[in-house]
Amino acid sequence: MNAHFNKYTLNFRQPAGTSRGTLIIKETYFLYLTNGKANGIGECNLFKGLSIDDRPDYEQKLQWLCDHINEPPAALMQELLEWPSICFGYEMALKSLQSSDPFTLFPSMFTTGHDAININGLIWMGDQQFMLDQLESKLEEGFGCIKMKIGAIDFNAEMELLKSVRSRFRKSEITLRVDANGAFSPDEALSKLDQIAQYQVHSIEQPIKAGQWKEMEQLCRKTPVPIALDEELIGLYTLDQKRECLDAIHPQYIILKPALVGGFQSCREWINEAVSRNIDWWMTSALESNVGLNAIAQFTYTLGNQMPQGLGTGGLYTNNINAPLEIKNGQLWCNTSIDWDTNTLKL
Repeated sequence: MNAHFNKYTLNFRQPAGTSRGTLIIKETYFLYLTNGKANGIGECNLFKGLSIDDRPDYEQKLQWLCDHINEPPAALMQELLEWPSICFGYEMALKSLQSSDPFTLFPSMFTTGHDAININGLIWMGDQQFMLDQLESKLEEGFGCIKMKIGAIDFNAEMELLKSVRSRFRKSEITLRVDANGAFSPDEALSKLDQIAQYQVHSIEQPIKAGQWKEMEQLCRKTPVPIALDEELIGLYTLDQKRECLDAIHPQYIILKPALVGGFQSCREWINEAVSRNIDWWMTSALESNVGLNAIAQFTYTLGNQMPQGLGTGGLYTNNINAPLEIKNGQLWCNTSIDWDTNTLKL
C-alpha cells in the first residue's frame, strides 16, 4: 500500500463570522491510499485555532503516516491518538480503500438516495440585518431547525432575532438552537441563559469556554436551557478522559465533530458513554469539504439518530468538491444522479 497527501484551500462564499473571528478560507488535506488497482481517499480536516492538532509540525506528521502506512492500523491509530484530524482522515481513507466505491463508506438507504438526514440551518454571526437576512433565507428553504451563532454582536440585538422568530413560529414549528462558542463569562452565563430561555430554545452549545468543568457543571445543573458540550470534548483522547468529563459535568447533550474528537471509533465511544448516562447527542461537521462531509453523513445515518444534525455546510465554499450531496427542505440527500468531481481530487 502507498500513501500521499495534498493540501487544499477552500474559499468561503462570504465571510463566516464566529465568536473566535471571521473565516475567509479553510485549509484541509486529502489523504490518498493506493493498493494495486484500489484507491481510497480521506480528509484530514485541520481546523486552525480550534483543532488540538493545530501544530507547526502537522504536515510532518502527515508525512510520517504516509511513510508508515503499512504498519498495522491499530498501531497507527494509537500513534495518531493526539492528532484527531489525521486519525479521522486515515480512518476514512482506509474505509474508502476497502469499499467497492471509494465514496460509499457506509452503504445504506441514504447512499442509495432513498432516505435523508434531518439537518439544521446555520445562521452565521454578523450585524443584525445580515443575520436576519440569513434567517429569512433558511426559513424559506424549509428548515425546521435553525442554529444561530451568538456572542459577537450586541446580546440584546441577538435576543431580538430570537424574539422575531418566536413571534412568527411556535416551538412546534421551528426548533431554535444557539451556539455561543464559549462567549459568555461564568459570572454572566446563567442570567443570559435565563433571557434565552424565554424564546423556547432547544439548546445552547458551549456557553462558556472549555476547561472550566466545575463552572460548567453548575451551569448544567441550574440552566433553564439544555446545554450541549462541543469544544469541551476536544483534547480528550482516552476512554477514561471521556468518562471523567461526562461524570464531572453531566451535560444535557454532547455534540460530536469527528475531525476534532478523533474519528468514527472515538465518536462511538463518546456515544456509548453518553447514552449510558442518559445524555443525548448529535453530529456536526467541522467545515470539511464534501469529502469529509460525505463520510460523516453516511456514518451518522447508520446511527439512527433522528434529531436534526449539523451537516448543512456543503454549500459554504465557492470551490468545494462537486458531490452528490444536496440539501432539500431542511434535509441532506444523496442524489445518485450526480457524479463526484474526481478530476479535482485527482483520484
